[in-house]
Amino acid sequence: MDTLSRLIDLARPQASLDLRCLLTGGFDIDHAPMEAGIAPFHLVLDGACVVETAGGAQVALQAGDFMLFPRGAAHRVRDIGRAAATAPLTLSHDGMLPLRRNDERNDEQEGCADLDLLCGRFVYAPGSSALLLNALPDPFHVSLGGVQTLGALQTVIALMRTEAEQRQPGALAIVTALSHALFAMALRVHGEQNASSAGVLALLADTRLGASVQGMLDAPERAWTIAELGERAAMSRATYARHFNERAGMTVMDFLTQIRMTIACDLLLRTQRSAAEIGEAVGYQSEAAFGKAFQQSVGATPGRYRRQPQENDQKSG
Repeated sequence: MDTLSRLIDLARPQASLDLRCLLTGGFDIDHAPMEAGIAPFHLVLDGACVVETAGGAQVALQAGDFMLFPRGAAHRVRDIGRAAATAPLTLSHDGMLPLRRNDERNDEQEGCADLDLLCGRFVYAPGSSALLLNALPDPFHVSLGGVQTLGALQTVIALMRTEAEQRQPGALAIVTALSHALFAMALRVHGEQNASSAGVLALLADTRLGASVQGMLDAPERAWTIAELGERAAMSRATYARHFNERAGMTVMDFLTQIRMTIACDLLLRTQRSAAEIGEAVGYQSEAAFGKAFQQSVGATPGRYRRQPQENDQKSG
């Protein structure tokens, strides 16, 4: 499994689509902040809008644009002209998803909307997703405007739009599955387009450094040295350490610790192995050493982290 696929697998984001918006004229829709572990996203199928972040930044979105809020931040979706709202919002159902609109046009007039927007969310386990999702800019925005090399991504979006419009049997399952594919492709494209910036995605886009990251993921229990990892990247120890720090925005050993904790979180949630066994599997010789490192990194003991999903279910039940 390639490195990006492995990180997505560890994060285990579960996609769900909330609703489709068909909006015309003036609109201003507020989105409240989400609880930890929920990352809302928007995909513009057609038309354009402006997203205003909680910090006041305004980002124009057009057809094909994907925006994700990894930490669930509050935001607003507004029309490009920032006109006064033309009509109250109504909620119905289009046969596939709840449908929000602000006019009285019927289904046959969908193509007349100024904005066709899919809104959904990714639900993820905070600990095991930290290495990937916490490293993303907030908001995370991938634009196709003027880019000619993203044919596959454009194909996915076109297929999502077709399925949303035709609403044939299985359409919701197809669009939800394509949301996963869209997320992976958006991560790849962002890393390639921002390879000069620091972060996990820029690190993975560096083919030489990527080989050492793959080694850490494949054998987290190994007592890696910077020299050994540098050999994987065909660099001297000093060159590797400097280049890694520039790309990742952190030291090699800090990154290795994050990988170990990410894998440990995943094993705590997905297996019944003891904390001592999991600690050994990610490179710690004693349960005490593992527990201390885990507490410092995740903010909870391994046992408490393992119980959290059940405790949350009981609170919501």
